[in-house]
Amino acid sequence: MRAINRKLFRDLWQMKGQGLAISMVIASGIAMLITFLGAFDSLHLTREAYYERFRFADVFASMKRAPNHLLGRISEIPGVAQADARVIVNVILDVEGLEEPATGTLISIPEQDLPTVNDVALIKGRYIEPDRPDEVLASEGFAIAHGLNPGDKVSAVINGRRKDLKIVGIALSPEYIYSIRPGDIFPDDIRYGIFWMGRKALATAFDMEGGFNDVNLRLIRGASEQEVIARLDHILEPYGGLGAIPRSLQISHWTLSSELDALRSSGVIIPAIFLLVAAFLLNVALNRIVALQREQIAALKALGHTHFEIGMHYTLWGLTLTGIGGVVGVLLGVQMGKGMVNLYNMIYRFPFLEYNLQPLTILISLLVGAIAACVGAYSAVRKAVALPPAEAMRPEPPASYNISWLERMGMRLLLSPAARMVVRNMTRKPMRAMSSIIGIAFAVAIYIAGVFSLDSMDVMLDVQYNVVQRHDMMVTFVEPLSPEARYAIDRLPGVTLTEANRSVAVRIRHGHRSRQTAITGMNNDAQLFRVMDTSLSQVLLPPNGMVLSKKLAEVLGVERGDLVTVEVLEGKRPIRQLVVTDLVNEYLGMGAYMDEEALHRFLREGDLISSAYLSVDDLHTPALYKLLKNLPRVAGASLKTAAIESFWENLGESMGMFVFFTMFFAAVIAFGVVYNAARVSLSERSRELASLRVLGFTRGEISQILLGELAVVTLIGIPLGMLLGYGLAALTVHAYDTEVFRFPLAVSMKTYAVGVLNVVVSSIISGLVVRRKLDHLDLVEVLKTRE
Repeated sequence: MRAINRKLFRDLWQMKGQGLAISMVIASGIAMLITFLGAFDSLHLTREAYYERFRFADVFASMKRAPNHLLGRISEIPGVAQADARVIVNVILDVEGLEEPATGTLISIPEQDLPTVNDVALIKGRYIEPDRPDEVLASEGFAIAHGLNPGDKVSAVINGRRKDLKIVGIALSPEYIYSIRPGDIFPDDIRYGIFWMGRKALATAFDMEGGFNDVNLRLIRGASEQEVIARLDHILEPYGGLGAIPRSLQISHWTLSSELDALRSSGVIIPAIFLLVAAFLLNVALNRIVALQREQIAALKALGHTHFEIGMHYTLWGLTLTGIGGVVGVLLGVQMGKGMVNLYNMIYRFPFLEYNLQPLTILISLLVGAIAACVGAYSAVRKAVALPPAEAMRPEPPASYNISWLERMGMRLLLSPAARMVVRNMTRKPMRAMSSIIGIAFAVAIYIAGVFSLDSMDVMLDVQYNVVQRHDMMVTFVEPLSPEARYAIDRLPGVTLTEANRSVAVRIRHGHRSRQTAITGMNNDAQLFRVMDTSLSQVLLPPNGMVLSKKLAEVLGVERGDLVTVEVLEGKRPIRQLVVTDLVNEYLGMGAYMDEEALHRFLREGDLISSAYLSVDDLHTPALYKLLKNLPRVAGASLKTAAIESFWENLGESMGMFVFFTMFFAAVIAFGVVYNAARVSLSERSRELASLRVLGFTRGEISQILLGELAVVTLIGIPLGMLLGYGLAALTVHAYDTEVFRFPLAVSMKTYAVGVLNVVVSSIISGLVVRRKLDHLDLVEVLKTRE
């Protein structure tokens, strides 16, 4: 081994504490990069394989009822590779052990196990058999939530008649990777299940023999989605077509795609912060090494080592630390990635989902770490290479010792001698102090940016379910009911207040843009469901025109006062232009609202209702649940409390793990920054501090000089980190401004306090480690004069 290489390892060993701190920050950045990108690779590759193997549809369409012979015309649409027709209905379920009614979606499948669009993947049990109309396949999430296995039964109200469904198999479908009950925002496996039933049995039960109400298409590669959708809508319009949608708008696919986009973004932004901090630390440490080794650099040059060899020597110092951090980061990232994939297995339903880390991802992660090391080492390497041997043989010129600007402002009498030393040292080397302050700020900001989402969710749920939706239960009907249904609902046991409304499926067009949604007809004096802005002010519905959510208006490119074309997708299917009278900023969904009477006039119908919001007395809820389970016209009943519980159950474990790792990595940054700054300061000022000890200063007093600077850096970095964290939270809110959720920008005092406490504790621990080295300072050795 060459002497210069032995020197490299000797230097690394002598600075092992600083090197380990820098390596841990690098390891944290690479671990986050491996975690996010590995999870992205796993989800993306699994999704694509699942879609292809089980023939996930490219176009989806529903209608009221179409004859079977129409499938031939649909199959002949240019660009269609395969078309499959189905019967789909929603029913009320009575599940043993569940007091409230659950909702089930029954989907027809061939009695023979044939390859179909949106095919099912059998996880357990067997396929249904012909001539056994009560056999079904149950969705895995629902089966796990209720402990159901092949051979168990579930009761359902099918077309007004109670029927026991025998589960013979547990299955999955690419159509329901993310399974949400119609009308809900969050998945709830306890109260919503998918069941696949024989085509003949399901069609017979709902008077759909010879017809279908749902069709799915797979397209030839390169076919025009929009052209196929236009032709399909034209064919289905006479049969009550509700408007076809492309795969990109299918809720399960859209949700999974949004998660993949978030993973990819997080896999770039968060690791970049860690590696930026590591570059700062490496820069400070290497610059100090070059300053201390001026004479050694001169000797190396005198012995014939080239500029390239000396530059590589100090570059390898950084690359070695990156290599150590890279190995640790990859190992840690793999374990974290596996944990994240396990959590995804609880939220998204795949027949197979394993952690799949691509070798290219590891290579990219290590390369990014190496680039960060080279960037951090650049200025130090440049100084070492440019240093002339004759100048290097002389000691480094002493720093200029002037009074600080604080003292010039008249603060001198307020500062103790130790405090003046701290201030003067910081003002003499402002860039080093600033790098430490930035590092501390990033440590605080990373925690705030990672945890604030819990605060945002609290605010969002509070506004949505305590201010906007103040009902206890929402009941939806199979089809719009007459006004008499209002009085029947009022008489249900335990119902203290009822508000019925009308909702209708529509396609809203503005220019070349369009979106399928629903218009909800409401009254301005409603108490259980109100149109409320996020500022908590009620938006009044006009006697004519409509109110749109700001997100829907953004998608359509609409402003107040604009005219939009509204095409109703059911009933008499009127098409009219309506003026957008107002916009409402909402946290959930993309709503469109009209005055209830105006909506009835627009639809040219009587006082029909589609759903009802109920306020219920808790003492009578068991009787109400029992009655709802047997009402034939009820398509579903959802509880507000159940929706909130389901939301936190789905996110609780994943958010808990994320908060833990966020806190851990923020602590790593804080420890690394403070420890590195303290060690550099100690190596530079050891002679000064030893002199003070000889002059009679106690260990506590010289500790105040060294650690006081770290305390000042931490105290300045904390408020900057709070501001930076708020800014990162704002960027996150903007990035997650989707059609389903808009998170409010809310950071609680608890989040700030925990983030600050985490950094302060890490800084104190780091300071105590350095204090221990300061207490064991060898005064004789330090005070030796260098010749």
